[in-house]
Amino acid sequence: MSTGSGADSAPAPDRYDDPSGPAPDSARKTSMFASLRVRNYRLFFMGQVVSNIGTWMQRIAQDWLVLSLTGSSAAVGITTALQFLPMLLFGLYGGVLVDRLRKRPTLLATQSAMALTALALAVLTLTGHVQVWHVYVAAFAMGLATVLDNPARQSFVSELVGRDQLQNAVSLNSANFQSARLVGPAVAGLMITGVGTGWAFLANGLSFVAPLTCLVLMRARELHAVQRAPRGKGQLREGLHYVAGRPELIWTIVLIGFIGTFGFNFPVFLSAFADDIFDAGAGSYSLFNTLMAVGSVAGALLAARRGTSRLRVLIAAALGFGALEIAAAAAPELWMFALLMVPIGLFSMTVNVTANTSIQMSTDPAMRGRVMSLYMMVFLGGSPVGAPIVGWVTDTYGARVGFATGGAIAFVAAAVIGVVLGRLGNLRLTLAWHHGHPQVRFVPRNHREELAPAA
Repeated sequence: MSTGSGADSAPAPDRYDDPSGPAPDSARKTSMFASLRVRNYRLFFMGQVVSNIGTWMQRIAQDWLVLSLTGSSAAVGITTALQFLPMLLFGLYGGVLVDRLRKRPTLLATQSAMALTALALAVLTLTGHVQVWHVYVAAFAMGLATVLDNPARQSFVSELVGRDQLQNAVSLNSANFQSARLVGPAVAGLMITGVGTGWAFLANGLSFVAPLTCLVLMRARELHAVQRAPRGKGQLREGLHYVAGRPELIWTIVLIGFIGTFGFNFPVFLSAFADDIFDAGAGSYSLFNTLMAVGSVAGALLAARRGTSRLRVLIAAALGFGALEIAAAAAPELWMFALLMVPIGLFSMTVNVTANTSIQMSTDPAMRGRVMSLYMMVFLGGSPVGAPIVGWVTDTYGARVGFATGGAIAFVAAAVIGVVLGRLGNLRLTLAWHHGHPQVRFVPRNHREELAPAA
């Protein structure tokens, strides 16, 4: 692996790819697990497998503990808000720091902080001294660590595998996280009912031993070298100006903002359908989430196999996601609604992975921390902002209207942004049938003219 001018120092791709032309064979399709051939990434992936299961266990245990201590759903909401608040307040500054710092030592520090927080909460719970404010403080502390950990982890992937395998690695990370979503809550449920919530916190704290060990075992000489931003004034403003000057970045982030704020509020939608529409209880709510996780894993693995990240894929996936939510809102039977959760999970993950990868591949390495922190701030911060809005719509007009509204906003945002990107790139959006399947494409307004590369 090159340690000099690694793959990440290559020029950014054209802002507006020409999807009408054939992609190179190497870009069309890749091995689904190609990135795992890279030793450093393989270590990173294995560490995350264990840590992600622990993270999902803590999420379930944390909510259950707060509910047990207070009997209040509002208190659970406060806990979630406190965990996301640091990202909303300090996320952009975290990105500035990540661009200055080496990623591996940063991750060693943030993962250690998260482990200590989980272990402290475990001790308080197991000794019977835990109070709800302890959980609030722990959630806020986890959120503070995430301010650095999230953009560092996102941008570190490119140092592990280089530009050529970035999409594959990002996709496998998503599959890893969604697979843990299938295992973690189930294990947490068994542990909570069997031995108590404190042991779930302890398990999460100990789970960080895996990623920390794997980070230590990585070979520094095999990392792809990237340029780090020097310390200086105005770097936050510089990052925002950088994004604002690149339509392929700003409009992708805007699209993710709309979808994350209004379309990804699944706890609100699915619990309302399970309780109010189908009167089926917690079991159906769990089933809906499980089926969606299955679709998300499939979407991540398909993205890993696809090997390329194009704006047309993002727009098409966002349109499909919005349309599926509208269709699910109108589903008359529980079994039909449940089956639609699989493709909704698949399309939502395609949107997530494609947006994440396209932003990383279109960003200078020295700017990647700031850009990814803005992306994650919008992505993670959207749901807490949108949840009260869609919750009010759902309570006032019913679950079907609430779910359809979220899907309609996602669909309209994708259509409008697709048109905007098409005009900026002198392209037009077309819908055609190819071998019996619908195909959404950006094509040049004048087929004889080739798109000029980005300035």
